[in-house]
Amino acid sequence: MRILITGATGLIGSSLTQRLLSLSHSITVLTRDVQRAREGFGEQVSYWSTLQDQTSLDGFDAVINLAGEPIADKRWSKAQKERLCHSRWDLTERLAALINAGSSPPGVLISGSAAGYYGDQGQAVVTEDEAPHDEFTHQLCQRWESLALQAQSDATRVCLLRTGVVLASKGGALAKMLPPFRLGLGGPIGNGRQYLPWIHLDDMVNGILYLLEHATLQGPFNMVAPYPVHNEQFAAQLANVLDRPAFLRVPAFAMRLLMGEAAVLVLGGQRAVPKRLEEAGFGFRFLELEQALDDVINQRNDKR
Repeated sequence: MRILITGATGLIGSSLTQRLLSLSHSITVLTRDVQRAREGFGEQVSYWSTLQDQTSLDGFDAVINLAGEPIADKRWSKAQKERLCHSRWDLTERLAALINAGSSPPGVLISGSAAGYYGDQGQAVVTEDEAPHDEFTHQLCQRWESLALQAQSDATRVCLLRTGVVLASKGGALAKMLPPFRLGLGGPIGNGRQYLPWIHLDDMVNGILYLLEHATLQGPFNMVAPYPVHNEQFAAQLANVLDRPAFLRVPAFAMRLLMGEAAVLVLGGQRAVPKRLEEAGFGFRFLELEQALDDVINQRNDKR
């Protein structure tokens, strides 16, 4: 396949791009930093720095859209919220317009979203049919998805990736959690009862490939492992894998002081399950959290 990828230098995108290259696909990467992308992928891929000169995306078999400003790196000021939204919305809208402008458009657009689409759902089991709680993360993701769905037609199917916390040996949320836990200073956040939907990076990449290869699949997919855990369980299992204690609970008020409104990312959660992905026949490699954590932390240690 000839595939256009945005967000290829990110946590998911870099692993996905390398996998697609190993499968002999022809890859074009859209990136603002061509030099950085070239350092990662060399001359195996083609590089675009802009879509400005494009009149359509004819000639591509698929578009995989993973670009977006990291959501948890900064406090949510009004300006930061606008950056978070427009880094996703503007590019997605442009991709959809280019797909629609063609006479022979890509057969599939696989576009990013997040489990945050549902907002804070408390203890309820969350399938793709769950009604969302109307808060900022939902508003961001709902608009992001609706723009992607503008590309849908008889010629182009659209798959939406409602992704949980991606566990990887390098980067992502786990990289931020590990230092205090390695020092024995980790523990639950708030009351610890909020659910954390997670997925191993390998399963995330495999899931995207599954959607790419199965032409009947479209619509939203919860890209999460089948068994989400409470924050308290996550802390305990991470500490266990590291052979460290995990008794220093972080009070909710401290997270609100530190993160402001963005604290909902760690004080709230979704008990999201991958109903549609499993119904489609996808098989997860990493079903249990401890198995996934053990794998990614051992990979990290092996690379030291």
